[in-house]
Order: sequence, then C-alpha cells, then structure tokens
Amino acid sequence: MAELMTTDVRALLDRTPFDATAVADLREVLGRDPSRYTTLREAVGALRDRSKGLTPPDPSTMLRIGVGEVLLGHYKSSLEFLVKAGDQGMAHYHRGIAFENLQRWANAGDAFAAAVASDYNAKASELHRAGSLRRGGKVDEAKSILEKLEATAGTTAEFYYQKGSLLAADGELIAAAVELEKALNLDKTHNAALFETAYINDLLGNDDVAVDYYSRCTKLPPVPLAAWINLGVLYEDRMQFRDAENCYRQVLNFDKSHPRATLFFKDCLASRGMYIDESLEKQNDIIRRQMEIPVTDFELSVRSRNCLRKMNIRTLGDLTRTTEAALLASKNFGETSLSEIKEMMTSKNLRLGMALEAGLQGSGGAGAAGVTFHDPVEDLSPEDKAMLAKPINDLNLSVRARKCLSKLGINTLGELLIHTGDELLECKNFGVTSLNEVREKLTTLSLKLKNE
Repeated sequence: MAELMTTDVRALLDRTPFDATAVADLREVLGRDPSRYTTLREAVGALRDRSKGLTPPDPSTMLRIGVGEVLLGHYKSSLEFLVKAGDQGMAHYHRGIAFENLQRWANAGDAFAAAVASDYNAKASELHRAGSLRRGGKVDEAKSILEKLEATAGTTAEFYYQKGSLLAADGELIAAAVELEKALNLDKTHNAALFETAYINDLLGNDDVAVDYYSRCTKLPPVPLAAWINLGVLYEDRMQFRDAENCYRQVLNFDKSHPRATLFFKDCLASRGMYIDESLEKQNDIIRRQMEIPVTDFELSVRSRNCLRKMNIRTLGDLTRTTEAALLASKNFGETSLSEIKEMMTSKNLRLGMALEAGLQGSGGAGAAGVTFHDPVEDLSPEDKAMLAKPINDLNLSVRARKCLSKLGINTLGELLIHTGDELLECKNFGVTSLNEVREKLTTLSLKLKNE
C-alpha cells in the first residue's frame, strides 16, 4: 500500500498533459493523506536535480516544479520556476497563489488576471482575483466580481469563502461564518475557509471552536503560518505552554527569523517559569465575575433600565467606569434613578466611577494637547473626553494583546491609560512584545500609559 501511495504522487506530477485536472487530482490525494507531502517533496527535489544545467530550461519541467513548490508552501522559490515556465495559464494561476501567500496583493491580482486571459480555470482565477482586490483595499471591485460570478460559480467552495471573507471585512462576522460553513460543507479541506472560520471564532471569544478549526487547518499542508501563531496564543490562554511552544516552533522551522514567532516563543518560555499566586488569582477571578454581573439581574425601574441600555451600560463593571454626572446627563435619567442605581451598587460594595477614580487620580500620564489625565474626567475638554471614550479596537492591536486587555476589562483608551506597563504585564500571556505594541500604538496618538 505504501508503494502505491508513492507511485500515485509521482505519477500525477509526471502526468502528460500536466493540466488543471492533474493538479486537482494531486491536491485531492494530498488532502486525503497529508503524509504524502513527503513523497511530493522528494519528487520535486528529483525534478530540480534533473533540471540543473538545462539550457534553455524546459517550460514543462519548470511548471511542474513551480506547482509542486506552491503545494509544499515554498512560495518564494516557486516564483523562480513559474516565471521560467513562460506564458502558460497554469503558471500565471499558481504565481497568483504564491503572491497571495506572500501578501503581495497587487502582484497576485495581476497574475490571476493573466490566468483569466489565458482561459485557465477562469472562474477560480477570477474568484482569487476578487480576494486579492479585497485584501488590497479595493472592496467594491471585489464585490462587483462576486456579483457577476454568482450565477455561474455561486455554488463552489471558493465562492462561499470569498463571500464570507467580504462579510467579515465589513464586520458582519456571524453572517460571514454562515457562508464559510457552506464552503467547508463543499470542501472540508479548504484551508483558507478553515483559517477564516477559526479567526472569526477567535475574535468572538469562542476559544474552543477556534482551537478546533485552527487545529484542522494545521493538519492540511501547506499551513498558513498565522494559523500556528494564533493557535499558540490560544494554547497559552489555556496555560498549555508546551503545545504553544510547539506551534511557535513550527513557524520557526519554516522561517527562523519570523519576528512574531520569535518573540512569542520567548514570552511563552518565560510564562512557563512564572510563579502564579493562586490566592491572588482566585481573588481577581471573584472581582472579575462580580464586574461581569449584568444590570438586568437587579430589580430596576423601567426608566432606569431603558436609560442604562441607551448608554450601552450592561454590567456592574460598566457602572464603575461611569460617573454620576454622566448618568444625570442622559435624557430622562433623574435623581430618583440615580439613587436607585447607587443603592444597587452599595449592595455590592461598589461605587459609581470608582474604576475611573482609582486610576485617574495621581496619574502622571500626559494626553493629547498636553492634558494630564489625573484631572477629574468632568474637568477635561470635550476633545479629551472623546479621546478617552475611543474603543480599544481603534488601536488595531494583535489578537494576543486585544484578548489580554479584554481580560483586564479594558475597553476604551481611558481605561487603558490608567494602567502602568507593569500592571499590564501582570496579565497572563501579556508579555513585553504586547506591551511594546500597545506603547507604539498609543504614541501615534500622542498618548502614554500611566507614569510613562
């Protein structure tokens, strides 16, 4: 049986003609049994050895080597051979795939356009071109292509993947997940759809689901390096440091100088050796759970409930970050409602605005226009109040940094600025890399963390 498997891969790579059907069969064989990538690597190596010294290079051999390198995830080296393959539709298409994975979106779009012009796998080439345009910021053009293709390619896995990715780019994550699931129902080995589904669940906080999809993604070479990194971050969140290390090692085995994998790997090793004060952790968990209690759990008047909902105040934690003045400034929120809320907070040994007071008083952090945020919030200018109220998402942080800040209950810039760098580093998995990232993003807004 082992001999038959080896023969299949080599025979498919040597098939004449080496066309779209041969490549599709090769992908299907590799998808059924990823262990056959070893055979493919050996077959491509043998072709490269035979091609050395050939002048001029044989376009057919160059094409086989180039396609094989793409399937192995060797995108940079594949381009050298695909260019030597000449003006062939298949060469253009796989150049597009290589450029996609190298995030060279403009080059990818041009390559897929050339594949369409050569009438090679025209629908798939055009769908991939839409993806390159989307990632390159030309969302309207990408949407236009999908609308034109819906009648002829609207039932393919690639169409549903591209449609789902467009929805995700627009922030419609739930609708995007539905389309991506359609793609996976048609092709369970569609790695891009697996990764996008995992990433959406990661953003939504569905960690178990995200881990499942990332894991499935890593079992289907060539694996996106981001899948290994994001899976490693999730494993660290679960305190599974050895699993996280393995994920980062996979990236470093492929790219020894990968900056994020290098730094995350060091952070992970440091985390394994950290001493964890279990009593303090337990106390913090109790506080976090208390802050997450929804205000709807209390018997409030309809007027108070409606006012809190309009102000997007959902939990006790939200109330600790809200002042009396802010509540009274809300339409229809009067002294009676304020007394009701204060009584509710007192029952939990909490006060309105206590989270703001704890950090804003005594802070030496300077804000925009030289304003220091140790002043009471009510004394700040409208511009600085608006700056403080900006959501953390506006910083466009990495998944790791964003999740750590979320665990700390930090949702706005104001809530971030009341923390010192050392306080942020106390959060599990928030290392020096994440801290430097936060500092860099704040610097672009002329902001600093507390005491910096």
